[in-house]
Amino acid sequence: MADPTDITALARTVLETADPIEKAERAHAVARAWRRGGCTIPDTAEPPADRPARPARPQLVAPGDVPRRRLNGPAGRIALLHAVAHIELNAIDLAFDLLARFATDPAIADERRHDFITDWITVGDDEARHFKLITVRLAELGGAYGDMPAHDGLWDAAMATRHSLAARLAVAPMVLEARGLDVTPGMINRLVSVGDTDSADCLRVIYTEEVGHVAAGVRWFRHLAERADEDPADWFKTLVRRHYGGALKPPFNADARASAELLPEFYQSLT
Repeated sequence: MADPTDITALARTVLETADPIEKAERAHAVARAWRRGGCTIPDTAEPPADRPARPARPQLVAPGDVPRRRLNGPAGRIALLHAVAHIELNAIDLAFDLLARFATDPAIADERRHDFITDWITVGDDEARHFKLITVRLAELGGAYGDMPAHDGLWDAAMATRHSLAARLAVAPMVLEARGLDVTPGMINRLVSVGDTDSADCLRVIYTEEVGHVAAGVRWFRHLAERADEDPADWFKTLVRRHYGGALKPPFNADARASAELLPEFYQSLT
């Protein structure tokens, strides 16, 4: 039987929860347990399953098959928020998969391991709160998570980096979440332009906190680079070319990226 205080086993319980709201609540519970103290860090950890438990809906389709609608009506705003909710649900699993899979990785200095776990517990807790925030707003507009098709691209990225903590940090927070910093201000402005300030406010909360998530990725990537005697920017580019399908898309939100310590020498040449 797994140790009920083992933080990697607790992280796996989030991944093994299929119902989205129950997954979010489980994420909060694991975060509370860690912050109270008493959780243990094992010497080695059982890796999680390649795919987390998920609900029967939404239907997962190719990215190009996800419907797109204009924002000037409720259906368009529901479609936008549904896509955001799907990203946030994936983000819960990405954070706890990173914990379950890599918390005992020898690439992390032992004296920094507790801080590493704290950072990614915090990220997962935030993502769970973001998911619930968006589902509440969806309900106010007459929608619900699962009502529309969604794509599985984020988990494809997780699978491509499941054997390397450095690659996971490069691709998940430093490419995918950083992309959120680029596009979310435009989404907020579009929602404001059609009078949906409540939805815009939800995205502002997410945008502000995602800066910290990208910063956590950069911080721990630099830690690994220092221990591996690698130049951080050069190593990042090598890993992104190897593990991420496709070039990075400008324009970049350079100010938000700089706030997260993700500087142009990392990403500018990857366009």
